[in-house]
Amino acid sequence: MKHFLEDIPPLDLLVKKMKGVTTDSFREVNGHIHTPYSFSAFPDMEAIFRMAKEEKIAVLGINDFYVTDGYASFHKGCVQNNIFPLFNIEFIGLLKEEQQNGIRINDPNNPGRIYFSGKGLDYPFHTGLKQRIALWKLIRESQGQMKAMIGKLNELIVRQEPELTLSYNKIRKDYARELVRERHLAKAVRMAAVNKFTDPEKQLSFLEALYGGKKAKADINNQAAVENEIRSNLLKSGGAAFVEENEKSFLELNKIIEIILKAGGIPCYPVLLDDPSGKFTEFEGDYEKLYQSLKKLGVVCIELIPGRNDGKILKEFVDFFNSKGFIITFGTEHNSPEMIPLTVSTRESVPLDETMKLVAWEGACIIAAHQYLRYEGRQGYVMENGKNNGEQKKELAKLGQYVIEYYLNRKVK
Repeated sequence: MKHFLEDIPPLDLLVKKMKGVTTDSFREVNGHIHTPYSFSAFPDMEAIFRMAKEEKIAVLGINDFYVTDGYASFHKGCVQNNIFPLFNIEFIGLLKEEQQNGIRINDPNNPGRIYFSGKGLDYPFHTGLKQRIALWKLIRESQGQMKAMIGKLNELIVRQEPELTLSYNKIRKDYARELVRERHLAKAVRMAAVNKFTDPEKQLSFLEALYGGKKAKADINNQAAVENEIRSNLLKSGGAAFVEENEKSFLELNKIIEIILKAGGIPCYPVLLDDPSGKFTEFEGDYEKLYQSLKKLGVVCIELIPGRNDGKILKEFVDFFNSKGFIITFGTEHNSPEMIPLTVSTRESVPLDETMKLVAWEGACIIAAHQYLRYEGRQGYVMENGKNNGEQKKELAKLGQYVIEYYLNRKVK
């Protein structure tokens, strides 16, 4: 299959062709979804594109943890369904000083732990040898943790059903693509109960025995709720099958940023923002301090998952960082068992207003322009040394709009 940018003309010709072409002020964008190649609400890649077409999503961004294994399948699905692809990746890192001082970053439960994304990576994915080795070690450590947790789960399970055990290889084969994650373990436990007992009440009794007698609150027929409860009761900190990650499971933030830049991407900070009670983490509570911290790190791109935020707080925050010249993107994650729409909304499914949609569209256009310029062998929004073209944000947004519109209006073969 041809590269998705192959049919888009060189820069001068593209600008000439698109000058004066009337386009919508924005299109529907979702810049952050996880796929089955890490963990996803979607059972397969085809389901992603069916929903995207139904909801008229024009731009979609893959954003799996640690891996780019889904890139080829994602690229194919986007080209076939006439959706513009953004190639992203996500990591979990550790800021040791913040950890020691009890400062939470964008993980509400673990001080010092930081989620961090790369946006608009080159396709196909590439990075330096040193970075590839770092990625390989990271994945190896994460899978070692999963194997240790499976061992603890089996200790609990055999007390109830001696002939019933879980296997890392089988979980990987049945529920994951390559990378086994905590949520795959929760699904495997639920499926073990379903396959062993046809009676829902016996399934419930089996799970409650694993919980040490604690009563289940989730409806046994609600698969997503049951898996979330398994994860909460057994796999999170304090659970009987919990295994804490060692420090080798996390990269230092400067190494994460190095991988992203080597892969042609834009370093991007995922913002947690407010929780349902209106509280913030220590790192994010003061917008000005957050801005200064990100600026010091050389980060000029942020992303939000508005579904977990209050609309008023979201708008206030976005207005602040938009005024500072940041690239801002929105997404839905789909990194849990619940199936929600791909169309981005705020907490309690409140639709984004037009100003927020315009911000999301501008962010997607800048990342699209970055991908296009990199493909053309030119400088994108950031260079490999981390320096950025922030002063050209508006020009890049316009170029990205040209790129996306030309792509969407080409003849799909």
